[in-house]
Amino acid sequence: MVLLLFGMVAMVFGNVVLRYAEGLFSDYFRAQGWPGGISISDEMSRYFFVWLTFIGAVVVHREHAHLGVETLVKAMPDVGRKVFMFLSDSLVLLCCAVFLWGTMKQHGLNATNVAPISGMPMTWVYGIGYFTSIGIGVMTLARLIRIATGTINEAEVKIFAGDWDAPPEAGSVKGKIE
Repeated sequence: MVLLLFGMVAMVFGNVVLRYAEGLFSDYFRAQGWPGGISISDEMSRYFFVWLTFIGAVVVHREHAHLGVETLVKAMPDVGRKVFMFLSDSLVLLCCAVFLWGTMKQHGLNATNVAPISGMPMTWVYGIGYFTSIGIGVMTLARLIRIATGTINEAEVKIFAGDWDAPPEAGSVKGKIE
């Protein structure tokens, strides 16, 4: 993710500098045939942003940091929290399945569709759906199994209910950093 963010910043900043320089030294740039920016950097920075967003979604899911409304869940006893966690994760798993199915259905179309500047197949852009749906789906399925078998960590249930003061063994980065 850091490399993608660095690449985005470098490409966008580099293009701004080149276009500014082209404005200052337009006669020289025109004489050299320089277009005043690198066209592929606009396209690639957009694709990097897509990849960064979807990879970030998997990381945020791993850290239990997606937005949620815990007001009702907080007021419940542990059994109710686990029931809501199971229902919530079941819906997430269903969404991952639909997302994976849609990505697979679009794969053939995206393989024959190419990017306008780089000429790369669009599966390199939209194929991130495989990584995201499988990554989130596997983590969610593992948690569903732990809930069903009764081996779920109580600290993880507290984090699901919005109690961020749970001990570090909940598996969150927050606990590992402290």
